[in-house]
Amino acid sequence: MSLFDTINNDIKAAMLAREKVRLEALRNVKKVLIEAKTAKSGHDELSDEDAMKAIQKLVKQGKDSAEIYKSQNREDLAEQEIQQVLVMEAYLPKPMSEEELRTAVQNVITQVGATSMKEMGKVMGVASKELAGKADGKAISAMVKNLLG
Repeated sequence: MSLFDTINNDIKAAMLAREKVRLEALRNVKKVLIEAKTAKSGHDELSDEDAMKAIQKLVKQGKDSAEIYKSQNREDLAEQEIQQVLVMEAYLPKPMSEEELRTAVQNVITQVGATSMKEMGKVMGVASKELAGKADGKAISAMVKNLLG
């Protein structure tokens, strides 16, 4: 069963269970996935990889929104965003630990043969592709800076 089908089934379950926050978050995810599916033009199916990228983008937007709400002293709205982000994160693979990230980035640095900060772009290009979906771009960047600097 594809991720899209799983989300559809979970929407039905959330409706029956009257889980308002979960239902709202899943409907938002479904809307984005449908938009991504039609943007691909010509494909009837959206790959799970593309679906995860779309969900990751939603999670990032939700976290950013929550930060903005907190800075404006709107804890009620920030809490709503965080609750939705938690629902969405359940559909993503478990993020890498700091130690796993360090090992993966070190392997990329060795593979590329980078020795200084001047080669950070090369390392980031390869690391971003290899670690897509497993680690946040900011975390990858910070680790590369740490290991090269």
